[in-house]
Amino acid sequence: MFDAFTSGWESFSQMIQGIPYEVLGVWLLTSCLLLVGMIGSVVPLLPGPFLIFIAGILHTLLLPQNGMSWQGIVLLSFWLVLAYVVDMAAGALGARWFGASRWGIAGVFVGGIVGLFFAPLGFILGPLLGGLAFELTFAKKEMAPAVKSTWGTLLGTGVGLVLRLGISLAMVATVLLDALWF
Repeated sequence: MFDAFTSGWESFSQMIQGIPYEVLGVWLLTSCLLLVGMIGSVVPLLPGPFLIFIAGILHTLLLPQNGMSWQGIVLLSFWLVLAYVVDMAAGALGARWFGASRWGIAGVFVGGIVGLFFAPLGFILGPLLGGLAFELTFAKKEMAPAVKSTWGTLLGTGVGLVLRLGISLAMVATVLLDALWF
């Protein structure tokens, strides 16, 4: 077992020694940005999809011969815009699906902006409290319908998180497939 590990390590080491350090450095930078971008797609305060986009662009600028094609960059740009549209609309659409008024949806957006200043808990509580407060105060709803639309906000935000993670995976696949095979 140890001999197999040793011979495997020697083969890997010889393969790595044949690659120029500049190429290894660029791939290391690209891999780190892709990894942090994937983490940032679910963790607040890290702009995950944007970091994945930056990874693709930097890789192309630093290694033009092995970089992404213009079609890949256009597709990566599409994924980036889609990720942020989904992110912004998910909570509001969930609230609307569960009967939120326009005031409630506005409260979700206002609460989301205010929640940015109280990270990381504010990312979750901001839209919820904003939607609930606007439903109760401005839409003059009773507590039960206001809580129902607030629950829709939470559900929509959760669905948005899953969709953003899926889009981020598609972005990573776009970068890797385009840089390695196309």
